[in-house]
Amino acid sequence: MNKNIKIITNYCLGPIVFVVLTWSLYKQIVHQEDVLTRWNQIKSSWQHPIFLLVILMMFLNWGFETVKWQILMKPLQHFSFKEAYKAILAGCSITMLTPNRIGEYGGRILFVKNENKVKAISVTILGSIAQLAITFLLGTIGIIYFKHSHHFESSNSIFRLITSNLILWVSVSISILLVLFYFNIQIFKRVIISLPFLKKLQGSLFTSINYEKKVLLRVLLLSASRYLIFILQYVLMLRLMNVYIDFLPCVFLVSLFFMFMALAPTIGLIELPVRATAGWLLFGLMSNNFLGIQATVFCIWLINLVIPSLIGSVSMLRLKIFT
Repeated sequence: MNKNIKIITNYCLGPIVFVVLTWSLYKQIVHQEDVLTRWNQIKSSWQHPIFLLVILMMFLNWGFETVKWQILMKPLQHFSFKEAYKAILAGCSITMLTPNRIGEYGGRILFVKNENKVKAISVTILGSIAQLAITFLLGTIGIIYFKHSHHFESSNSIFRLITSNLILWVSVSISILLVLFYFNIQIFKRVIISLPFLKKLQGSLFTSINYEKKVLLRVLLLSASRYLIFILQYVLMLRLMNVYIDFLPCVFLVSLFFMFMALAPTIGLIELPVRATAGWLLFGLMSNNFLGIQATVFCIWLINLVIPSLIGSVSMLRLKIFT
């Protein structure tokens, strides 16, 4: 690669990502309907201990993801917790600029040695499969729970759609496939290298990457821990915003919310309207506090995605892509 291009990339990528991300987030926020009302409701709550707890849980959440990545990267490259945490947050910042968070892979591998960058992609994908498997497993349990509960009127169209046999069997099938791929890496490898644009990379992608079942189980448990933190954040924030839903139905509504968000085609920078719509459709089934639901979705989006993204973009300011 041309030396000048390397210099420009090394010293300009971080600042460019930071500027573009900050400007785009600002534009997205100011164009939201009732943003001032939502923001005022959030401001009136941020001195509450629950608000601080939700923020602290965000750092714990990304800490679990950091440990996951450390474990999966161990056969390739050792990372200290601090280095791995920077990589995770860098991935978070770039993913806000890409469809369905695929930028997560690119952001993390910026911190990986050149000879391991391609292999690190498959490692990161494997970690994403673990998280996605937990999301669909708990989402499927949520569908089953509401299918046999009496929380909604049977005439409600959203309720009928959520608990339909088609949605249930699709979610069950996806859950089984994800768990099968995750615990049978050879199948996962064959599927990945069957993609035409990856055939030439099959040696680079999978050489010397083998995990014992106990390692995979540990990563899955860390994914489940992250998931429980996500759920608890929503349950606490909904209550703080005066959205009163019984604990168990609220947990399973959040599990459905996460599953539908995993399926929805989005780009990080325009994800907020999708989240707001999904939040109202689901939580609105059990509460008519529209403003509280919207404020909750907005606040969790700021805490879990915007703040880590901005921190991650700052961590990239001095990062050299080419060494």
